[in-house]
Amino acid sequence: MSGSHGRTIAISSLEQFDALVAAGARRMRGWRIQDVDLTDRAETLRRLDPAGALLLGCSLTEQAEDSLRDRGALVFPDIPELPFDPYRSLLYTPDELYAGLTEATYLQTPDARIYAWSRQRNRAQTSTLGRALHDSSIDVALDAELAGKRAVGVMGGHALARDTAQYGHAVGLGRTLARAGLYVATGGGPGAMEAANLGAYLAGAEQSVVEEVLDLLRPAPTFQGSIGAWARAAFAVRRRWPDGGSSLGIPTWFYGHEPPNPFASGIAKYFQNSLREDTLLRHCNAGIVFLPGAAGTVQEIFQDACENFYADEATVAPMVLVGVRHWTEEVPAW
Repeated sequence: MSGSHGRTIAISSLEQFDALVAAGARRMRGWRIQDVDLTDRAETLRRLDPAGALLLGCSLTEQAEDSLRDRGALVFPDIPELPFDPYRSLLYTPDELYAGLTEATYLQTPDARIYAWSRQRNRAQTSTLGRALHDSSIDVALDAELAGKRAVGVMGGHALARDTAQYGHAVGLGRTLARAGLYVATGGGPGAMEAANLGAYLAGAEQSVVEEVLDLLRPAPTFQGSIGAWARAAFAVRRRWPDGGSSLGIPTWFYGHEPPNPFASGIAKYFQNSLREDTLLRHCNAGIVFLPGAAGTVQEIFQDACENFYADEATVAPMVLVGVRHWTEEVPAW
């Protein structure tokens, strides 16, 4: 058994590594081993042919690391000065990005600290490499999350306030899509994006619960002024109704002043916005709904239209623009 046959095999746990070895793998070509502690597998690694393997942030004995490199593996070590794990194998969760919010301010959460780091001007070259490795790792985790799912995108403005009728309509849209068996994916930010993720979160709830949730969120209508108060209101909803449905948010630290919304169960947060935009549109294989928005949403409309223009017939995804007056008169993008 060769182990790859030309494919990339993503390995993010010791159990996966052991299973491949137990199945008779002799060569590691095509293996991408990410953030796995292999210190107790030095003898196993010695018996395998590592040529063409990629090891990212794995724990290894010094002798095993030297041997792997000498025999053709590409080994990337830890980069300790980074405030994030560039080799993470899973998407972020809201609890992870907002860790410490209940005891401190938003500025002390991992999300805010990573954003502050990303805005520093005098970063070392290892920092640039770390960001690229991080986004590549998020790509792999996102592919695993979306495997076999029919994803529908919901795009829209970040400024939509929780106390507006339009926010409630966007919640209803996300809820309807999720109840139809679709996996809701958004840009992961506030406003219309949060509303769609919230709708998916409440897919299994009664309408009376939806109304109660909207009432609880109204006192903190936007993130502007206090991201902490805005986020705490969302987490209060999650604590009261902890068994919400799953959905995806794909935000970016490039627009780090717009915090990720806590209603997406999986958060694929990128540093590079162009990569994030392409990823978001590319994975929405069931189509994209464009709610009223401004410059960012307009960019997404034209980017998606361009992808559809050049796509083969089998991969063209529907585009639905909500709000005739908005998209033909107020922001005439269509």
